[in-house]
Amino acid sequence: MLAKYDDYRDGTTNTGCLSRGPDAQPSNLSAASGLVCVGSYIYVVADDELHLAVFSAGDNEPGHLIRLFAGELPIIKADRKRQKPDLEAIVFIPAFEDFPYGALLALGSASRPNRDRGVLLTLDPQGALSGSPELVAMTRMLAPLHQAFADLNIEGAAVVGDELLLFQRGNKKHSENAIIRYPLLRVLEALRGLDTNAFAPAAITRVNLGMIQGVPLCFTDAAALPNGDVVFCAVAEDTDDAYLDGPCVGAAIGIVDKTGQLLSLHQLEQPYKVEGISAHLENDTLDLLLVTDADDPAISAKLLSASLAL
Repeated sequence: MLAKYDDYRDGTTNTGCLSRGPDAQPSNLSAASGLVCVGSYIYVVADDELHLAVFSAGDNEPGHLIRLFAGELPIIKADRKRQKPDLEAIVFIPAFEDFPYGALLALGSASRPNRDRGVLLTLDPQGALSGSPELVAMTRMLAPLHQAFADLNIEGAAVVGDELLLFQRGNKKHSENAIIRYPLLRVLEALRGLDTNAFAPAAITRVNLGMIQGVPLCFTDAAALPNGDVVFCAVAEDTDDAYLDGPCVGAAIGIVDKTGQLLSLHQLEQPYKVEGISAHLENDTLDLLLVTDADDPAISAKLLSASLAL
């Protein structure tokens, strides 16, 4: 059951709040779309930024932004929406090759041609960022998915064993959610240009999460659990495609196994548009952090906490 659900930090003083940097960074983060916790750091991607937001888990101080992509985005919302890289997922990758302490992989949604970019970020032994971001192309691995889905929209990612799982988000018109499984090693080789061939995923599993007020619940993020299952967040957003926003009529947290079998589903009391999730298992309690996207640049993202008794 859902044992606890509350505001971990108020949006005016928390994950939404940023200190200003030398390149006139914004003072708040509004469209949080994915998060991952490593060591004492909370890393958050936003779907309308060119930066990664970094916060300390140990205090309530403002975070700061790390630039991922060059250039500037327009202020006008419609123009910004057309040009943004639409980073929707961020995942911790265990140690490999030139990344002895692991890395973060931030991924675009691939819902438009300009949204198929990603970024690899090196970590140090404490989980802090080390070195410069490495831009990676997702085109070769995602190209086959455009044939599999009428409205491709990658919103979450998780590493389970030797596989990378991507989470396809549906909508009212194309309501199918899916878990897309890839061999992790081949993904890393493709992203770094060591494998130049297009390749299909190992498996695609459709997942039905039901509806709220006639609107389908659809994946917005996911995080791996120690036993190989995956905890996810989902929202029922009243929109017919992967590009246009709509009102959020409900949200939920659930658990699936990596094959897509739904193990549990818990609707949130408030219809927060939760778009990022991180999980920590303590005894039989799953402690969660979630971030929100209010679809309004004037509203700061919220960092919420929840607990699931397993």
